[in-house]
Amino acid sequence: MGSSGEKRPGRTGRLLALLCATLTGAAACTDLPPPQLVTSTPSITPSKAPNLTEVVVGIDTLRRGFNPHTLADQSALTTTLGALLLPSVHRPGPDGAPVLDRTIVSSAQVSKTEPFTVTYTLRRDASWSDGAPIAAEDFDYLWQQMRTSPGVVNSAGYRLISGISSRDSGKTVEVAFRKPYPGWRSLFANLLPAHLLKDAPGGWLGAMESSFPASGGPFTLKSVDVDRGEVVLERNDRYWDQPAVLDRIVLRKSDHNGLVSALRSGNDQMSLLRPDQIAMESLRELGKTVSLTTVPRPTVLQLLLRPASARLSDSRVRAAVAAAIDRDALIGVGTGNGPSAQLRADAHVYAPSQRGYKPTMPQGIPGSGKPDLAAVERLMVEAGYTQQAGAWMRNGQQLNLIIAAPAENEPYVMVAHQLQRQLAGASIPARVVTSVGDQLYGDMLSPAQQPGVPVDSGVDIAVVPQAFGEDPATVLASNFGCWTESDSDGGVPVGRPNPASFCDRALQPVIDGALTGSMPLADALPGIEAALWQQTVSIPLFQLSDTLVTRPEVSGVTAGPPLVGPFVEAADWKRVPVTSSSATPTPPPTK
Repeated sequence: MGSSGEKRPGRTGRLLALLCATLTGAAACTDLPPPQLVTSTPSITPSKAPNLTEVVVGIDTLRRGFNPHTLADQSALTTTLGALLLPSVHRPGPDGAPVLDRTIVSSAQVSKTEPFTVTYTLRRDASWSDGAPIAAEDFDYLWQQMRTSPGVVNSAGYRLISGISSRDSGKTVEVAFRKPYPGWRSLFANLLPAHLLKDAPGGWLGAMESSFPASGGPFTLKSVDVDRGEVVLERNDRYWDQPAVLDRIVLRKSDHNGLVSALRSGNDQMSLLRPDQIAMESLRELGKTVSLTTVPRPTVLQLLLRPASARLSDSRVRAAVAAAIDRDALIGVGTGNGPSAQLRADAHVYAPSQRGYKPTMPQGIPGSGKPDLAAVERLMVEAGYTQQAGAWMRNGQQLNLIIAAPAENEPYVMVAHQLQRQLAGASIPARVVTSVGDQLYGDMLSPAQQPGVPVDSGVDIAVVPQAFGEDPATVLASNFGCWTESDSDGGVPVGRPNPASFCDRALQPVIDGALTGSMPLADALPGIEAALWQQTVSIPLFQLSDTLVTRPEVSGVTAGPPLVGPFVEAADWKRVPVTSSSATPTPPPTK
């Protein structure tokens, strides 16, 4: 066949023309190359029939670390995998209140008041994907790790447990507490397979660095490829309850432009991403063929001004540092003016999306608005500092701070660098350090120590998540309570200090009262919130959130219960056939 560069047809071209003329019913025949594809116009006819047993979900973040109980691993993907793979005694219902998960337990109830005891009866057919039963040892393993490991999520309730015993081959579990604990339904979510983790290399942290050892949910983890950006989940054939409708769920990472393109073409049927303002505009241009829903995460980005730091042990210095902060600018950088910007966090114990949240931040306090350099100067002088050659000096030492953030974890690192620039504007130099989770939350933020004796780990300010849950009293005690509880032997201290290493002995009786139910949280909270703002220990900024994007090919998808997300209902999702006209999003308008 002649090429398009020839000036006249050759012998082959003449033969082809003759053949075309003699063929009956031929519509056209040419030796010219096909026209170039217009990539901005989506294809209407799919190249192959859709796989009605698989859903592809686009995501914008995929990094190692999948332990849902550690602060270091908090992410939308970790929450997703926990919902699909791990069993929970209770799960949040539609209103956020805990509901018994009867696929795991037949009953859970307070069986004694002295000592306070909760008895769980597990289903006999509930088992891990390797065939081992879900049993009492899984409860015991989680308890032991949560009460002693650094950087765990909301551990106060676990520290109240005095012992766990079992009967009926581990299918009846009795949990005894040292004190009454009204929030006991918040415990034992996302159980882990103790028989695989307790002796695994790396144990609590290492065994879930890049995979899950076993599943106790409707799906199993077939593969995780962080470098390629893909996670493949398959229906758990050993699942004892109603099987999942879908055969596979594929989570595929891309940047925001790639996710929008994949949604437009239909290569992705869903997406869960943390968009900035520009990405949100691109998503809206997809038109009515996609639905957009904000899904708040159970985490708030906060600044911890740590009293355990030798440089910030004086509350006046902490207040001076807070007065140098432009809070609005930090929120803008961290959210990119995306949906999270609407979830400003102005309280310590409730997240903005939670029922019962109301702002408690007093107007005009340091850190509440724009920088106040006059307040910085006044507070620093009150704390004994003098300004010399543009530096704050006391006892011959210049004030230099260290800001820590989790490595390769946005938006924390971006906020940390913006904070560094803001402090420099108030003559407070700071250096940003990033570290992996076990080092950051262990050695740097929660070092092993004697109760009540601060250890200066060198970190002055931490830009880290605060995790929230369905029991606000547990959130309060875990993040701002002292860590002096002892085990049943009356000797060994239980737990690690909170990431701020904050402990106020005057507040502790009130915090304990809220945790154990001797004082209603509603009565305790106003004074606690006021004291925390006055102490200038934590400056919450905003609640992280994702945007759920769904195309019509998938049915049954909702935003999910509060602080849990859509994947807890994924076993009921269906891939449905749609017509080409409804499956093809409207092209974006011409600009």
